Formats: sequence, C-alpha cells, structure tokens
Amino acid sequence: QVQLVESGGGLVQPGGSLKLSCAASGSIFSIYTMGWYRQAPGKQRELVAAITSGFSTNYADSVKGRFTISRDNAKNTVYLQMNNLKPEDTAVYYCNAQHKVLADYWGQGTQVTVSS
Repeated sequence: QVQLVESGGGLVQPGGSLKLSCAASGSIFSIYTMGWYRQAPGKQRELVAAITSGFSTNYADSVKGRFTISRDNAKNTVYLQMNNLKPEDTAVYYCNAQHKVLADYWGQGTQVTVSS
C-alpha cells in the first residue's frame, strides 16, 4: 500500500552536502518508523539512520555528527541531511517504512556519489 519515492541524490565533492527526501503515499505515515539505508558496491545494505513515530532517532556510528534524519508528517516526507560527505558514503540510499504489525516498504533508491 505505502509507496516511497526517494530524491536528492547526485554527485558531490568530498566535504560537500546533500539532502535526500523520501515522499510517502498513504494516510498512516505518522505511525511508521522511517529509516534510511545504503548499499555500496560489493557490500550489504546497512542502516544509516532511523526516526520513530515519536521522533526518536538513531544513527550508524559512521555518520554520527554528519547526518541528520528528520520527518514532516504533514508532508508525509522523511529527510536525510548529509554534511561533510566522504568517498566512503558513496552508495545507493534507500528509504524504508517499518511497522511492528504492518508490512515493511522500500523505495527504489537514489544514487549518492562522493568523488573529486
């Protein structure tokens, strides 16, 4: 039922910034925990950041202090502000909606490339 569409990826230089957006369909967006995951070439998908329905957040150690996840329930949108980007941040970034009872949903992903 829930459809997720990511946007905001692109090519940036090391030290640069990007802001990813994930727009969700559906009328129950506010009850989901929202997360950003990423998958780099040759590596498994990993959790980058998550934000609960109560606005609690958690981050991977590798991005703490650099990335910020936020949500706007009125707009059915979750964001990932990425600052001080490093080459190792290069990956496809995926938006995820998760509920303990309901099914999980995934977006198609957006490419982030950090390179000189």
